[in-house]
Amino acid sequence: MFTSVLMIEQPLSAADVDFVTTLHDDQMSFVVLMQPRGAEDRLLRAIDDVALGELEQAVHEADEPEGEEARRPAALALEHSLQSLRSAGSEAVGQLVDGHPLDLLRSVVDQTHADEVIVLTAPHLVEEFFHRDWASRARHKVGVPVLKLYAHNDEDEG
Repeated sequence: MFTSVLMIEQPLSAADVDFVTTLHDDQMSFVVLMQPRGAEDRLLRAIDDVALGELEQAVHEADEPEGEEARRPAALALEHSLQSLRSAGSEAVGQLVDGHPLDLLRSVVDQTHADEVIVLTAPHLVEEFFHRDWASRARHKVGVPVLKLYAHNDEDEG
């Protein structure tokens, strides 16, 4: 069985599930780490929205739940993602990220003897440019390959 630690920040779309479950020929097992939205990242998200031409999204960035208010939507997104992975024939467990995500990532990789880490997020142009995104920083913290993928939105499909 091939084990991947999957770091996400939004529910997996059908395209995401199809992609990550077909990356390898082996039976897949996922440990999903769901990062709730944090207020400290609001400015970076707004800059990313503007850079990507999504001005409407940038204007409404403050309307999204953050911090403690984001835990319930994150828990629902995690459960949706786990069910989707299981429906696709993979084993899947997961948890919300409390505290520093990269410390938890290193711990989970060590505990599960994971074969790889997949960071599946929306584009974060500012953080990626300065190599401060999860994938760039994770490469220096874990002893397994780290794959950076961009998440799909269900409304992008069709």
